This record gives sequence, structure tokens and C-alpha cells, in this order.
Amino acid sequence: MTHAPTAPHSSRNLSRTEAAARSAAISDLSYRIEIDVRSAPQADCTTFGTTTTLDFTTTGGPTFLDFLGGVDAVTLDGEPLAVEEVFDGARIELPELTPGAHQVVVEGVGTYGRTGQGLHRFIDPADDRVYLYTHFEPADCRRLYTTFEQPDLKAEFTWVITAPSDWVVRCNSEDSTAEPAEAATVAGTDVPTGTRHTFAPTLPMSTYITAMCAGDYHRVERTWSGTTAEGSTLEVPVGLLCRQSLVEHFDAEEIFEITFAGLDFFHRTFGVAYPWGTYDQVFVPEYNLGAMENPGCVTFTENYVFRSTPTRSQRATRANTILHEMAHMWFGDLVTMEWWNDLWLKESFAELLGTQGSADSTEFTDAWVAFSTARKLWAYHVDQMPSTHPVVAEIEDLEAARQNFDGITYAKGAALLQNLMNYVGREQFFAGSTAYFQEHAYGNTTLPDLLAALEEASGRDLDAWVGPWLRTAGVSTLGLELETSDAGSAGSAATVTAARLTQACTDPVTDEEVLRPHRLAVGTYDLVDGRLQRTRHAELDLAEASVDLASVDGLADLVGAAQPDLVLLNDGDLTYAKLALDERSMATLVEHLGTLEEDTSRTAAWWALWDATRDGRLHAAHYVRAAIAGLTDERHGGMLGAVAANARTAIEKYLPAEQRDTWRAAWAETCLGNLRAAEPGSDAQLVWQRAFGAAAATHPASAQVARAFLTGDEQVEGLTWEADRRWDLWKALAATGEATREELDAELEADRNNSTITHHLEAVSSLPGEDGRRAAWQRLLEPLSMTNDHVSATIAGIRQPLRSEELGWLREEYFGRLEDVWAQHGMEIAERIVPGMYPADDQADEATRQWLEAHPQAPAALRRIVTDRWDDLRRADTAQDRARREGPVTPG
Repeated sequence: MTHAPTAPHSSRNLSRTEAAARSAAISDLSYRIEIDVRSAPQADCTTFGTTTTLDFTTTGGPTFLDFLGGVDAVTLDGEPLAVEEVFDGARIELPELTPGAHQVVVEGVGTYGRTGQGLHRFIDPADDRVYLYTHFEPADCRRLYTTFEQPDLKAEFTWVITAPSDWVVRCNSEDSTAEPAEAATVAGTDVPTGTRHTFAPTLPMSTYITAMCAGDYHRVERTWSGTTAEGSTLEVPVGLLCRQSLVEHFDAEEIFEITFAGLDFFHRTFGVAYPWGTYDQVFVPEYNLGAMENPGCVTFTENYVFRSTPTRSQRATRANTILHEMAHMWFGDLVTMEWWNDLWLKESFAELLGTQGSADSTEFTDAWVAFSTARKLWAYHVDQMPSTHPVVAEIEDLEAARQNFDGITYAKGAALLQNLMNYVGREQFFAGSTAYFQEHAYGNTTLPDLLAALEEASGRDLDAWVGPWLRTAGVSTLGLELETSDAGSAGSAATVTAARLTQACTDPVTDEEVLRPHRLAVGTYDLVDGRLQRTRHAELDLAEASVDLASVDGLADLVGAAQPDLVLLNDGDLTYAKLALDERSMATLVEHLGTLEEDTSRTAAWWALWDATRDGRLHAAHYVRAAIAGLTDERHGGMLGAVAANARTAIEKYLPAEQRDTWRAAWAETCLGNLRAAEPGSDAQLVWQRAFGAAAATHPASAQVARAFLTGDEQVEGLTWEADRRWDLWKALAATGEATREELDAELEADRNNSTITHHLEAVSSLPGEDGRRAAWQRLLEPLSMTNDHVSATIAGIRQPLRSEELGWLREEYFGRLEDVWAQHGMEIAERIVPGMYPADDQADEATRQWLEAHPQAPAALRRIVTDRWDDLRRADTAQDRARREGPVTPG
């Protein structure tokens, strides 16, 4: 008899206190994980067999194991335990143990997942082939096998995987033996013969980075050869895997090139040999994130297998992700944080080193510009939400850990570590890293362990840096106190009589004022023949509340001179801060930002305008004006794409409804004009192609052109409308009521695969009519009714901005069902539905306040998401109120 979980989504939270007590008692741990997935090709089969043998030593007393599945039998040192007495659906309670060595064997049944957690099963609609892969971070390996689920109980793992004989089977280790497996009954299902793969034991690792994949994967292999710090030759087998139906799109040569460059870079940089033997990279469907650093078996979203011609920015992002995950082989896998409050010890460093590795070892030498245009912006956004937290956060349990995989832990941490690397010196930074790996290999660490290594290597005391940067929350604001005389005759500029650079930050968690040590540059610019030219530039340190710029070499002559057209704080984007520019500078940027010569200067300027827009300090229409004027000749594809996306958000979110149509039209016309004018085959042409598809979704007048592109009646030299881009147009036509269900179905049948099915679902969900949207909402409410990708597509379709007037019914439904959604769905799905379906209408402010007051005991993670959405709504209201006060702004 199988004893199933007490609830279908039971996840029994693990607290930091419980984990610490268990870690103190358990040692000398090893696992043998036996998985039988021969049932996976049977479409109606939902479970697999799983048996875990755990050998460990304990100091004595009771303890518990974690497992989310059905349990058939538990034996302790060869003696059976009564399953109904020890298993509650999430934990297996072990009785009072004597000090010494013990063995537990748990036989059970796992469930194939469709949410990207545990063991995910995917049946390819293109050819019915089956693919399995695992994802466990932070605590989902217990959906596959029985475990001590915490990062500081590292162990050796022996995988034994029984699968169909023609399948590719991979895991964390390379060596394996394969033998025939007879037909049997597994998890209540008759399974045919197959092959049993027994892999060599791994080196010690944490449970959350164990991994396996199995299925009809296409796999190619090369060998990387390098030299260790000791001078010996090291060879690493490198495998690349993807679905068979994607092979024609799989640019393995470029991925191998980036991978080999990364292995060269990290061996050169760290001086510590790659420790995990093999290095497979598996591109998997329906993934919840970009990638995961499983040693020897790294998983990536198959969005990195480009079905349509990628922009350079997309290729650069993929390269960065490949190197980010490779950095984890050292930061995070070889040396692992003790508990999730030091999550940044792996993620911030991998973000830093993925970017640095791209800049130093690939063609994407502008990786830090790309970081600023996307990742750093993500950090600024998250750091201004109510849920913000210090980089070194207090994480009390697994539920809190899940939510801290955010822009602060990744991008803010990386931005700060870049500053730290400059502060201690690059050579010293990497020497400290090498010492850190050597001392703590295969172990667990906390922040002081890393600081000790960096201080030893650099000879610098880091306390003054660590406190204000890593242990406080929020974004510092840099401002300019500029005093001027009256303007001269004939409109000449005023004279600067005083200039002070200021910083201010109130930690939103503690409400305490924070002063941080900044290293930054200030530049002044004047307009010459319609273009901004730099007239002054100086780097300086700002550690106090302000500094007189008259005392700074290179800026001293600013006082007494004519007021510049632009004073750009953080010129070159050296520090992490918001910018509060003076009015003259803001006005100059709106009209002439695109003429700034240096990429990093434009980056800082664009984010100054964007922050001002989101804060309600700048009429949102002025941001769109700046984008229309400044992007025509933009050279950096990543910046072009990011600003274009922000322009659309400014229209749909920060302008009041009555002012949107004018700017929707202006923006759609700009996208189309720049698409037609872009250099054939250029990166800019590809970006404008995507931007036009997005703009057309809120501009019905673009329908005629969109259809002409689909039929081929209008063509642009150098441009093709490949599958994904065709669906951009169909989704735009559907959202504006210019396409029928029959047309969408016909497009799908012409090319039915996983990607087009997802596009089709989004398009259908956006078709006009309240009934269709209500039906889509009901499907979202049904647990396990859709995959993670399909949930996101459905939400995107329902929430098309042009049809928001059809969502008046949603507010009552949403707040009435919130706790049910959270309780009945797995967290990966709930974390899509709750923020994605938040009803940001005129009455949502009061409805949110009432719900929060009425539900003080709701799960903290749920309240956090709702509170963040509420703050986002209020921010948008503030921006819209400013636009109403100032009145409409016309294009041109």
C-alpha cells in the first residue's frame, strides 16, 4: 500500500532553526538514488518508482527526512517502520537514534511534474518524443528522492536510473555501467524492459544541485583540454543536449565556443581546476528560469535555442548565462553557502563573473553595458519595492528562500561586487577567491569566510564597505545642489555660483539613514550643433552626505562658468544609485540623450529618465519623446531593446488612459518607420521588428501593415517573419480584435510545436469578449490544469492592455480567491498567477488595503507579493496624476 501525501501540494516548510539542529547531528552522509522512469513514454502515466538508501552518522536522538511523494516502505537499519506512523506527507520522522552509523531505505512513488519542479516530464507535440529533467532549487529534490533537504548536509550521490533502452540518460557524474532491466510493475504501472544505468558516486555536493535528465535527447560531445595550476593536463568532456525537434535550430558550434572560452577564463582566473569531471549542458522545455548550475549537468531554458534569428543582445545574454552557470561550479557548487541567507555568496558572484568572463573572453566585450541596461535596471526596480532586503538577508525558512532569488541577490549584489573588486584590486580579488576555494572546497561557508580571504589577499579592512552596502537595503539617490546667477541677455546660460554633489538614502527596512562609500564620475556636457559634447569629467569618492565640486580636480572650474546643458551624475555608470538631475539637465536629455557618445553615459542617462518617470518626477510622455528622438541611431542593441520596452510601459502604465492613444500611435509609427529604415540584416532591424509587433498590440490602426507583413504584400529588405515573429503579429491582431479564432487556429496547424502552441494560447486568451477572459481565468484556477508556460501565456493574453476595460469583474474574483490560489497551486504557478492577475484598476487600491487588513495571517510570501503589486499600482497612480496635472503632451 502506498501512503500518499496528506495534501496534493504539501511542502512542509523547513526553518533555519530546524536545519541547524539537524546539521549539528548528522554527518558522513551518502545517498544511493534508484529511479525507474520506464513509465514516462506512457501518456496517461503520472508516477515513477523511487528508492533512496541513506547512510549517515548521527550524534543520537530523533531526526527527520524530507519526501514529497507516496511511501511504500521505510526500513531503519534493516527493520521496517510503520509508514502510517512515521510519514505525514512531507516528512519521515525517525525515532530516537543511538549515536553512530545508520542506514535508512525508503521505497516510494514520485509524481511527474508539469510545473518545472521536481522531475518534469514533457511530451513533444511535434513528434511525441518524451523528455525528463529535474530542477530542485531550493528544496524540490524531495519530490524525486528522500533527503535531508538543506545545503549544508553535503554528500556523495550514486545515481541508478532505469529508463527505456534507446534513451539518453545523464546525471551529475560521467562514468556508468549499463545492464538490461527486465519488465516489471513500477508504481502500479506495468513497464517494459529497459536499461539500468549505474553512475559513479559524485564528489560531495548539496542536494539542491543534484540532477538527472533522460529522454530522446539529441547529444553532441567535444573535449576541452587545459592545464591546471600545477601544470598537469586536464580534459573535460563537454556535452550539449536538446530536443530532437530543435536540432535544426541548435547552434552547437557557438555554444561550444563560449563554453571552451569560459573554461579557459575560469582556470586562468581562479587557478583551481574544474572539479566535477564531465560538463553537460541540457536545453530543456517549460523551464521556470534561465538556467541551473547542477554540477556536470547544467540545465538551460530552451529559449536559448533560437527558433528565429536572434539579436546580438540575445546571443550575448546566452553567453553570459553559460558563463554565469560555469562560475557556479566554483562559487556555489565547490563552496556552498551554509544557509539561504548567504544565497548571494553564489548568485551575486556568478552574476559578476558571468559578466566579467563575457567581457574578457568572448566577442561580447561590452558585457558590462549589457549588464547595466538589463540586469542593473532589474535591481533598481526590486530595491524600491516594499519587499526589498539587504543583499545579506535574513532567511528564516524555505518559503522565504524561494522569494529571494531576485534582482537584489543577483544584480544588485553583482554591481556591488564589481565595486568591491575595484576597491580591493582585481588581482587581489581573484587571489582571495582562489584561497577561499582551496580552504573550503566541498564545504559550506558564511560571509565572514569570504571576507577573511579577501582581506588576507588585499590587506584591506572591509568592514567599512560591507556594512553600508551589504547589510542595508534601498537605493541611494545622488543629487546636485546647483546655485546659479540670473540668466544673461539673449537667452544666454546662467552662471554657476555653487555646486554640491549629495547622497541620501533611508533604509526602508530599518528607517535609518545610510551613507555609502561611492566611487563615481561626474561629467558636464554642452550642446554643439545639436549634439552633446563632454566638457568636463572627473572621478571622485563620495562617502559623506555631500562634496563641494569646486574642490574636485577636473570640476573646479564649473563654479564661475556658464551652466552646462547637462550635468550627468554617475557618468559611466560606476556606482549603484539613483540620479536626481537638475531640471535643465533633464530637459536636455529628453531632446538630445541619443547624442551622448559613450554607451555607459547613455546607460546612466536613460535610467535617470526612467527613474524620474516611475517616481512621477517626469511626465511619462517626455520619456516616450526621448525614446522617439534618441533611439533612431542607437548603436547598442541591448540598450535599444530595453528602452523601447520601457517606452511602451510608460504609455500603458504611467500615462493616464485618456492620454494614451496619441502616444500609442506615435510609438507604433516610430517603430514601423525605424523598422523600414534600419540597415538590412542589422541588429537594430531585428529589435525594431519585435518592437513593432508589441506596439501593434495596442494600436488597431497598425493592423493593415501587420497583415501585409504576414501575407508578404509588404516586405522589408533583409527581414523575414519567422515563426515567433509571425506570432508577434498574430497576437497583436488578436488583442486589437483584428483576427478571428479560425485564423489563429489555421496558423497553429500550419506549424504545430510547443512554441507555437504557447503563442496560440496567448493570442486566443486575448481575443475580445468578457466570456473568453472569464473562461481563461477559470482555467488558471484549476490546479495542475496547465503547464507553467501555458499559465504565463494565458495571463499575458488576458491582461492585454487594450482590453483592460473587460476586466471589471476580476477585482472581486481575484481577492476572493487569493488564498485558494496560494494553497491549491504549487509555488511556481502561484507566483505567476498572483502578481500576473493583480487587478490594477481604479478601485484596486482600496480593495488591496481591505484584503491586507482582513488577512493578517495569510502566508507571508503571499502578502509580500500583494504588497509589492499594491506599491506598483500606487507608483503608477502618482505618475498618472502628474501627467493629468501638467496636461497632455503632444508628439513632435
